[in-house]
Amino acid sequence: MKQNTLFLWATMIFVLIIGSACTPKQITDPNTQIRQAVAATVAAIPTYTPYPVPTAYPSPTPMPLTGLFCEYQFCIGHPPEVAFFDVSAQRNAAAPSDYSQGLLAAFNANLFLEILWQHAPGTADPTFLLDLILDDGVDTRVGNLDVKLIHDMNVIYTPITTTATDVLPNGGAAAWTCGERVFAWKAYTPQDGQAASLFDEAIKRFRC
Repeated sequence: MKQNTLFLWATMIFVLIIGSACTPKQITDPNTQIRQAVAATVAAIPTYTPYPVPTAYPSPTPMPLTGLFCEYQFCIGHPPEVAFFDVSAQRNAAAPSDYSQGLLAAFNANLFLEILWQHAPGTADPTFLLDLILDDGVDTRVGNLDVKLIHDMNVIYTPITTTATDVLPNGGAAAWTCGERVFAWKAYTPQDGQAASLFDEAIKRFRC
């Protein structure tokens, strides 16, 4: 009788194990994983109170872009005090960045930068990637899209405001097509208008 009871328990446990192994796994949207990784990155920005911004000078303080990021067969300028890292690989949110797709971020207490790219042959309008890099409910476009011709590329840019972090409430976002890839760029800054000058310098040094 005791042996029969043990056999019955062992059979039930085996059935439960097999049943759990056959349960379909929930597949998470890669875009959702990327957004979660970026949200965690933004949350890591120091939240101490910055020094008051002088109000006597309405023009934004320029940021020098002596840094140059070159990898994944493209180059883009950036301030030397920040360095890009692979968000996907850092957070294990998706496959690491490569030539065909990727997501990079760089930040310190006064700046947050993000670069996103996708392989999209034949795509002339990069607006879809601009929409992707802007976080719904967090980033808000301000004004109309500004279209520029830079290095024979049609570049779209928009100023934004953001609630992602209290210390960097302003910013800008842009998107463009280069070859068979579409790129998008975003910045959070402490001053209004600072992202526009930052992007102008960054895109001037862009190559792919």
